[in-house]
Amino acid sequence: MTTLLLPVAGGGTRAYTPSAEPPPTAVGGPPLASRTVFSAAHVVADPFADVSPDGPAAVDWDATLAFRRHLWSHGLGVAEAMDTAQRGMGLDWAGAAELIRRSAAEAEAAGGRIACGVGTDQLTGPATLPEVRSAYEEQLALVDAAGAQPILMASRALAAAATSPDAYLETYGHLLRQAREPVILHWLGSMFDPALEGYWGVADLDAATETFLEVIAAHPDKVDGIKVSLLDADREIALRRRLPDGVRCYTGDDFNYPELIAGDDHGFSHALLGIFDPLGPLAAEAVRALDTGDVKRFRALLDPTVELSRHLFRAPTRYYKTGVVLLAWLAGHQTHFTMVGGLQSARSLPHLARAYELADGLGLFPDPALAAHRMRSLLTVHGVPQ
Repeated sequence: MTTLLLPVAGGGTRAYTPSAEPPPTAVGGPPLASRTVFSAAHVVADPFADVSPDGPAAVDWDATLAFRRHLWSHGLGVAEAMDTAQRGMGLDWAGAAELIRRSAAEAEAAGGRIACGVGTDQLTGPATLPEVRSAYEEQLALVDAAGAQPILMASRALAAAATSPDAYLETYGHLLRQAREPVILHWLGSMFDPALEGYWGVADLDAATETFLEVIAAHPDKVDGIKVSLLDADREIALRRRLPDGVRCYTGDDFNYPELIAGDDHGFSHALLGIFDPLGPLAAEAVRALDTGDVKRFRALLDPTVELSRHLFRAPTRYYKTGVVLLAWLAGHQTHFTMVGGLQSARSLPHLARAYELADGLGLFPDPALAAHRMRSLLTVHGVPQ
């Protein structure tokens, strides 16, 4: 295959020869048994919409739902309307609500598992605690009506309005008493969203953990599990060992997921990960190896993907979505590299080139020639001679 010239940070280019052969055809298999695994899926923008970055998102619904069917076909669940779908970064509540309704209906038709984010992003300015609670209730009612499992996401509005841990205990307690079925609680770290600094009422993470555990202990029958996105494996392990019986830990650690999912003598984490958007088929294959007790093969499949994940999620971490959508385009899941809110511009060209190189080396592209052709076109339009 023809060599590509990839840009190097600081100037210049280097030669890269793409993979010549496609990976083995990935097919579905039996349901995943040993771990519950969700992929937080991205949305596909409508590239022909005449919209501005700060206007309402224009979504290509056919392509967006097709990508979810792709994930379900490999046995993964879909975590819908989460950070990966650009909640608060291009996708407003009206767009998220439509996404939830459409994806939940598609999940029912396809027999796929779905859980949906419940937040407060309809609040666009300063809000009181009662207003925050009302906003959560509105979104929780919509997810319940759609027939999906709720994921109670961290709220920027609550972080701004709450002045103590008691405000979090009261707000979450009220919501959990209302929930029809057990929910997933999501603790999203400030590296993903700086507005969430000091969540649970204190800046100290040890003290915040105690408040988080107090919420769960008061309502264990209403908590299916927790999603921890702090990028701190030791903290997650310590936290999951303190969970009540029956409450799962879903890792959201895109830096350390193989070891956390594999677990230790004291337990393991399930998964709800943005990196499983581009890794879907490979992640499913790895978990099926784990289902048979083959931890060695599980690690052999997933460990090499960590370099790519750490690259995509490097600081500023909240822009990881740009790399995720790039890989979806290169893999042929969509026809363009356009994102809602214009976020395709959020990462540098050398960053995107390295993401391509790492993904190609992992065999993530069903058609390496197509991926190379598309990467070449991206490089050319940005002035990198080929």
